[in-house]
Amino acid sequence: MPKWTGKKVAVLYGGRSSEREVSLKTGAACADALASRGYDVARIDVDLDVAARLREHRIGVAFLALHGRWGEDGCIQGLLEAMGIPYTHSGVTASAVGMDKTISKTIFKSLGLDVIEYRAFPPEHAGSIAPSELPFGFPVVVKPAGEGSSVGVQIVKEAAKLKEACAEAARYKGDVIVERYVKGTEVNVAVLDGKALGAIEIAPEREFYDYAAKYTAGTTKYHYPARISEAHQHRVLRAAERAHTGLGCSGVSRVDFIISPDGTPFILEVNTLPGMTATSLVPKIAAGIGIPFPELCERILEGAALKA
Repeated sequence: MPKWTGKKVAVLYGGRSSEREVSLKTGAACADALASRGYDVARIDVDLDVAARLREHRIGVAFLALHGRWGEDGCIQGLLEAMGIPYTHSGVTASAVGMDKTISKTIFKSLGLDVIEYRAFPPEHAGSIAPSELPFGFPVVVKPAGEGSSVGVQIVKEAAKLKEACAEAARYKGDVIVERYVKGTEVNVAVLDGKALGAIEIAPEREFYDYAAKYTAGTTKYHYPARISEAHQHRVLRAAERAHTGLGCSGVSRVDFIISPDGTPFILEVNTLPGMTATSLVPKIAAGIGIPFPELCERILEGAALKA
């Protein structure tokens, strides 16, 4: 008998972050999938009254379908720990570290993973960042350290546009990160319970895999398995497992890479609550190895636990 049969399952989704619309889609898909497997599901759109609603519904276990701030960054995980409600995905520390690109990049380096050269600046200094402060030339990628789904990310090709892009990134949470632009093959790896499921290649029609390319159907082509050599695939899968384990992740994660022409897998980030929409990559990878979406959701739910 499945572990959580007979328990009220809350799918927590929506929330108040810049990724709310994506989270609503993720939550709806996961709730439908779990209901189809026979679970008693309550859909809870997370707001400031979430603790009262969890008590009201007498929730036995929480399936997290939140993205961005207050959901993917350890906040909701801490609340669930305090309430004694087991939950899916990573715990407080891994969630917080995975969401902060400045901290996670430091950990990736310590794990021996390949990290693109970058500089991090406090957001209050965004308007004064000069090209002379960068030890690499243009183009560069500018991004906020504390957002996901490519929110606030821009490719800057000339020095004159650096300040404007940095000011935009500073509108969001965390440091402003400026990193050397690497032209290569974008590959994402799904990791479930510490084991890499596979690597998928992303080929956006737009200049890069931005928010619109991620969530607008038909704007990006995906190739599974990724069109890389067997040796390069082995290298990126092992790197993803090392990142997942090194950050202390639990359940499912998605690890994003740019693979340079020489096969170097430059790690970009670890998503501790990856998207589960119709265009999301973890379900695509799972389907590629014969795991249907409802079964994937159930396997994630099986791993729910208190982690503190």
